[in-house]
This record gives sequence, structure tokens and C-alpha cells, in this order.
Amino acid sequence: MDTQTMTKLSAMKLNGMAEAYEEHARQSGITALSFDERFAMLVERQWIWKENRAVATRLASASLKQRACVEDLDYRPSRGLKRAVIDQLATGDWITYHQNCIITGPTGCGKTFIACALAHTACRNGSRALYFYAPKLFRALTMAHADGSLPALLKKIATAHLLVVDDWGLVKLDDHQHRDFLEILDDRHGSGSTLLTSQFPVTAWHEIIPDPTVADAILDRLIHNAHRIELTGGSLRKRGDAP
Repeated sequence: MDTQTMTKLSAMKLNGMAEAYEEHARQSGITALSFDERFAMLVERQWIWKENRAVATRLASASLKQRACVEDLDYRPSRGLKRAVIDQLATGDWITYHQNCIITGPTGCGKTFIACALAHTACRNGSRALYFYAPKLFRALTMAHADGSLPALLKKIATAHLLVVDDWGLVKLDDHQHRDFLEILDDRHGSGSTLLTSQFPVTAWHEIIPDPTVADAILDRLIHNAHRIELTGGSLRKRGDAP
């Protein structure tokens, strides 16, 4: 009977329940519990197994650059990073309400780590995240134009609950690429959140985008409902410090 039950549980892909059932079979004291108590334990294990698998799938799809958690962040005063701000963002409410986040600061100050940590938390909270290093995003868009896969790529980006664009403004873009980015933001406006990191302060972004009309449209969709983190201090890489 045990073998048949295990086989059926595995066939139904109730792996968490199967693992718990097998453990119960090795525990002599488990029979002291009522049927309802034992059944609740099996269901709870299946729930946890399913949730952990879903989180692992979301993290794999997000393709985050770094394995980062908000619990590992460094809040020393010289960085300008406030624990209260991170605690608020970690709740995920800003994603629920389709708000944005902008992280700026000098190179090596930990922008990418913070962005990946927030995206990791979003995945744990049930949101789908998608990470792009900005130059690679625009190369992917250029290739998608050439091979006809642009609609599929834009749909993938549009349906992510959180889009992370790392190192925005690092490379010079042409007018067409800026318009592609505007289309991405327009598709996501009111339906998704965008997190940008940049070495340039927001006040300098108009200089990065040559067309003032496109610049106004991009900034309008990004900054008015954005949480801002402005990091300070020197490079953590040079000091070998934790992000």
C-alpha cells in the first residue's frame, strides 16, 4: 500500500506530500496524531514544496546578474542607503501599485547588488522579474528588429511585473533605440514597475537623450512615481567590502 501510494503521489506530481508521507512512515510517534493533523501536515508540506519551486522558477526566469538578498545589504552611513527605504520596498507594495525605483551613484557603489536584491525579494513575494544589463537590452532590441522577433521580446518585457535595467545611460544610444525604450515604458505604464540603475543623476538624463521630446516622455513615465535611492561613497570593489 505504501509503495502504491508513493507511486500515485509522484504520478500526480505531489512531490512535497510524497516526501512528507515517506518521513511519516519512519516516525513511530506520528500515529499519536489524529488523521486531520497528519493530513494537514502533508498538505502543508506540499504547499511549501510548490511555493519553493515557483520561487526557483521565477528567479531562473529573472536572470539576475548577482545572487543578492536585502538581508545582506550594508547600511553604513557613508553609503547613503537607508534601511527604512529598503524595508518599505521589500514589502512589494510599490510593485503592486506599479511604481518605479531609480538607484543612482558612482561606479562600484553597489547599485547592481541592491537592484538584484530587490528583484530577488519581488520573486519571493510572487512577482515575475526580468533583469537586463542596459547595453545588452538594446543589443537584443536591435537583433529583434532584424530577425522579426521584436513583438515577442516586447511582450516578454511588458508582462514582467518588475523590469530591471542596469547601468542606464552607460552607452550612447541612437534616436531609434531611445524610441524603443520609450515604447517599452509606455507598454508598462500603469501595468508594471521599472527599476533603473545609473551612474548619472536624474538631473543629467536630459543630456543623455538628444531628442528633448523623447527625453520628456521617458522621464515623465519614470520619475514622477519613482522611489529614489542616491548612493554615495567610494567603490566597494576597491575596498573589498560587502554590497
